[in-house]
Amino acid sequence: MSFSNWQEHYRVRTVSPREALGCVRRGQRVFVGSGCGEPTLLVSALAERSDVTDVEVIHIMTIGHAPYADATLKGRFRHNAFFIGANVREAVARAAADYTPIFLSDIPWLFRSRRMKIDVALISCTPPDVHGFCSLGVSVDVVMAAVESAEVVMAEVNPNMPRTHGAGFVHVDDIDAFVASDVPILEIAWREPDEVSRRIGQFCATLVDNGATLQMGIGDIPNAVVANLTNKRDLGLHTEMFSDGIIDLVRSGVINGRRKTLHPGKAVSSFCMGSRRLYDFIDDNPFFEFLPTEFVNDPFVIARNDKMVSVNSALQVDLTGQVCADSIGTRFYSGIGGQVDFIRGAARSRGGRSIIALPSTALDGKVSRIVPTLTEGAGVVTTRGDVDTIVTEYGIAELRGRTIRERTLALISVAHPDFRGELLAAAREKRFVTMEQIPWPAKGRAYPIELESRATFGDLEILFRPIRPADERLLRDFFYSHSAETVVQRYHAPLKSLTPEQIQKLCTLDYDQEMAIAGFVREGDVERMVAVGRYVLDRASKIAEVALVVHDELQGRGIGFHLIRRLIDVARERGIQGFVGYVLANNARMINLFHRVGVPVTSTLEDGVYEVRLTFEGTSR
Repeated sequence: MSFSNWQEHYRVRTVSPREALGCVRRGQRVFVGSGCGEPTLLVSALAERSDVTDVEVIHIMTIGHAPYADATLKGRFRHNAFFIGANVREAVARAAADYTPIFLSDIPWLFRSRRMKIDVALISCTPPDVHGFCSLGVSVDVVMAAVESAEVVMAEVNPNMPRTHGAGFVHVDDIDAFVASDVPILEIAWREPDEVSRRIGQFCATLVDNGATLQMGIGDIPNAVVANLTNKRDLGLHTEMFSDGIIDLVRSGVINGRRKTLHPGKAVSSFCMGSRRLYDFIDDNPFFEFLPTEFVNDPFVIARNDKMVSVNSALQVDLTGQVCADSIGTRFYSGIGGQVDFIRGAARSRGGRSIIALPSTALDGKVSRIVPTLTEGAGVVTTRGDVDTIVTEYGIAELRGRTIRERTLALISVAHPDFRGELLAAAREKRFVTMEQIPWPAKGRAYPIELESRATFGDLEILFRPIRPADERLLRDFFYSHSAETVVQRYHAPLKSLTPEQIQKLCTLDYDQEMAIAGFVREGDVERMVAVGRYVLDRASKIAEVALVVHDELQGRGIGFHLIRRLIDVARERGIQGFVGYVLANNARMINLFHRVGVPVTSTLEDGVYEVRLTFEGTSR
């Protein structure tokens, strides 16, 4: 490489698109730049070559027109997709184009090892700076590997391309021909998430702690996730791509990278797709570091970010946790992309978590995306051994380290209610669960995420949330942590154990007639249940029976008072007129608690048990 007199090299090598594409020969392989960085003039000029045959065109997903995939050009071009976009999906479906399933992190190796030799690379870039360097702008990803591996590099030079910082600079001496362009950079318009996506976004956001580093893609669900992160602090970004949704989070300081353990103070990515607003925001913005895919998507690099949280999508999930993300049955739909790269990286991150987020149904609610077994021919992108957390609009299913039975119950709980019955029947038939497994309530409310809250008691922070079916193990452990006295005070009998059926019933709620809010503390990467408050409504009287228990070691710290007040608030909002509780006469602490909650209380004693009544009607909150 010689940087001397680069201006002359640039001048004499600037040609028309037709002249530039004159170098393509029959039987060659042509790489096309990625995403919104597609060189549209060069692609059009390539398609106009009527004198070539059997040219293979390769790329990860592009947004613009893909004329080389048109049926009319059969025999001249054949496309090979690393990730199937909308512009080539039909061609792949009719076997007029190919699909290469591969982890995004492995694509640069394909090029550099010459396992997939590139003859010509078509790229987009900025005009050269005063030192002769062009920026790859919105798409560094696998483009840099293609530039470094191709026999010939053709660049579409466009002043509309934002100049991005990082490792996406190519000197004019390393480019063989230049084509001047002034067309707008391809854009993807941001759209308002629908109600299902908003609810999924709410659930996902509860799994993001302050100081976490994020990976997410593009679409309604990622948009909904970022919209729910405005109350977080010191988030970081290490993601293969991003879109407009992060702009306001960066400007408000929510995403600042301050607590990142890798590239602190920087947002790391390999490409972006969005609107002109996004491109203007990243232009010459040193906060963003655009780095090649082989770095950004390397699971061992990803794992160097503490509290790494990845959010990816899927088409289907079976009851054992297998995730299909690239095909609908035998029909290939998208690709592996970076999903597994980030799932495995997040799994190795200290405090990390990976999330698969998807609507519970498809085809306007006609089919469930949570299925007993994947559709015949469906590909497993994320294995049951890799999967961590599944989120739908009906809640959160945590699968990592869970048994098949626990996974099955957790996934049915986040499936659409219309399909839970048949999913449970299939699970029984396949012996994923016992034949005695109780069914989900036929009616009721969706998991009430709005009831989740946090409270601090001295130096102890507790998450309060409604109990989910997947909490069976936590509730079981909580019961066996009780002292003999606490068991008697709570259950009015010296129980030695709870049967599986009893635990199932305590965890399977309709969130309407029966409500249970539990308190959880985090110990390392796991949660521990430390308190439970529960009520069961008698619809005829509009009075609910209430009971609560706090871990022996934490009694006397105000946790029980907080729980009963929380249950009263929930009950009032749902039209319940009062509580009735049954307390052993020697349980002075609980009797005193009921009398301190701030509502009218009456009590009567019979056979050593107080019946305590709390009346809500006519009282202020």
